[in-house]
Amino acid sequence: MLLIGTAGYSYEDWRGPFYPEKLDKKEMLPFYAREFSFTEVNSSFYAMPNRFMLYHMREKTPDNFQFVMKAYRGMTHKREDNEQHFADFKEALKPLIEAGKLGCVLAQFPTSFRNKDENRDYLKEFKELMGDIPVVIEFRHEEWINERIFDLLEEEQLGYVCVDEPQFKTLVPPVVRATSPIGYVRFHGRNYKKWWQHKEAYERYNYLYSDNELQEWVPNIRKLEDRTEKTFVSMNNHYRAQAVINGRMLREMLQQAAVQL
Repeated sequence: MLLIGTAGYSYEDWRGPFYPEKLDKKEMLPFYAREFSFTEVNSSFYAMPNRFMLYHMREKTPDNFQFVMKAYRGMTHKREDNEQHFADFKEALKPLIEAGKLGCVLAQFPTSFRNKDENRDYLKEFKELMGDIPVVIEFRHEEWINERIFDLLEEEQLGYVCVDEPQFKTLVPPVVRATSPIGYVRFHGRNYKKWWQHKEAYERYNYLYSDNELQEWVPNIRKLEDRTEKTFVSMNNHYRAQAVINGRMLREMLQQAAVQL
């Protein structure tokens, strides 16, 4: 199963480019779900989600819609004495789990999370604390990209998040691997100029992929799809709905590739 979506959906600057100008904000998710099969919920990184919120999000989407929940920052950025965060997070997810709408949990670790013994141990602890809830891991430092780590992820049944982003020295290269039944790709854009130097966070993701840049990924995404039970492709270049534009482009490319097989 291949699902294409965007990193978040509730953006005011999507009015016009995607949403009707006067659409009620409460209607954004149902409108979005008419076209895309999943979304990443990024607000759960900044604030612990609650069951009430996720129940209402669940009810606004079709039966086959999936949510990917970003792990709360107290689980990825504060890695001591945080067992209660895991308990609270799992409790909040119950409405999605009960409806079969939880795709997985996305654990995005900071650049400062380096490939050290204690951090490798923490990956195992993270999986243990999450129990049978599927988890995918996004690294932000290239130190993690080696066979030993891929073996560790596979042993722990943690999915590896493949990324497309500027190729600065310390960032993760566009390596494609499947280490669990879930495949995952995130397109962050290639805005070299604004990646490190920006006034607002959204400037980093102000990037529109070309046909050729997306086409490069088509065979790799097809491989991931073949090797996994479910593969998520998330467009995070969200400024002015560029994620929507590129999501549509990539979906068409992948459909054409499937027809040609």
